[in-house]
Amino acid sequence: MNEALLTDYLNLAALLFCMGLFAIISRRNTVAVLMGVELILNAANINFIAFSHYVTGHVDGHIFAAFVIMLAAAEAAVGLAIVLVVYRNFRNINIDSVSTLRN
Repeated sequence: MNEALLTDYLNLAALLFCMGLFAIISRRNTVAVLMGVELILNAANINFIAFSHYVTGHVDGHIFAAFVIMLAAAEAAVGLAIVLVVYRNFRNINIDSVSTLRN
């Protein structure tokens, strides 16, 4: 059975990073932008774990990945709270329409 190589994981992480970056740049919906940020954080997690497994052989990358998962959960909670407040004030979550702090 063929084992996945480090380059396979790096290619997958690069693909996820590009998809997340594309979502952040192209989407105007704040929830979609948050999803793009999550994709980028997951790409970083894949890199942490792949380098930890293939290069060092220690669990350092796993610890960093767990820390990033906790950070992503906090980021999602704060981000969704901000989206709710923005929707309550502007009745819209489009980034372009809420670029100012006034109504």
